[in-house]
Amino acid sequence: MGRVENKVALVTGAASGIGLSSARLLAKEGAKVVLADFNEEGAKNAAEEIRAQGGEAIGIFLDAGDGESVKHAVEHTVNHYGKIDILYNNVGLTNIRKDLDIVNIDLDEWDRLMNVNLKSVLIGCKYAIPHMIENGGGSIINTASMAGFFSDAIRVAYGASKAGVVNMTKYTATQYGKHNIRCNAVAPGLILTPAAKNNMSEELLNTFAKYNALPYHGEADDIGNTVLFLASDESKFITGQTIQVEGGHYLANPTVPDFKEMYK
Repeated sequence: MGRVENKVALVTGAASGIGLSSARLLAKEGAKVVLADFNEEGAKNAAEEIRAQGGEAIGIFLDAGDGESVKHAVEHTVNHYGKIDILYNNVGLTNIRKDLDIVNIDLDEWDRLMNVNLKSVLIGCKYAIPHMIENGGGSIINTASMAGFFSDAIRVAYGASKAGVVNMTKYTATQYGKHNIRCNAVAPGLILTPAAKNNMSEELLNTFAKYNALPYHGEADDIGNTVLFLASDESKFITGQTIQVEGGHYLANPTVPDFKEMYK
């Protein structure tokens, strides 16, 4: 207990999945947490659950595609709790129906994903950093993705936006490290959030499992615990890094599982 005691954290996309897990773990370890989400009711209900378990949290509305809304979330955090020590830029969108290959991608969808997945991270940092400087430092964590490192048959906008998050993390760390502000990212592979469980068939999950180095899929708390580590002083000499939390899915030559089967 107490790994982030008396720190104030803003977590975006916190009503469910990875954001909710991170908010719960931060609160459990002593942080005062602002849960911000487009699903305002979900964010407020989650905050109420945290308070019922002895933590301190509030839920607020956030439209990550609206820069003013992102700014307001930062300012609301500071006005309510007096400071901001931890910013977790977690909001991200993907759309496999419109975010296709280079030739067939919907260009409006490209703009939408760049705005939500990348620009919102910039804006969150832009408005949180001055408060962190005034407060003597802070920790920023961004949600990247393994799609930012490896290509796919579709989702070119998603992959490009997440690659941007990886590089923006380095720029932020470089530009504000002397102010005692660290910036790191976490790159999830397949994580069995409620949304993933509800939208992925057993066949698809088995295909992912085949190529994992580990014999199980990731859970939201696997990311949440990484976020907690990066938010805490345990990681005080780590900055500019993107930690890949993906079960070894991208670790080996992709033919390895097939050859193992062939030579049984």
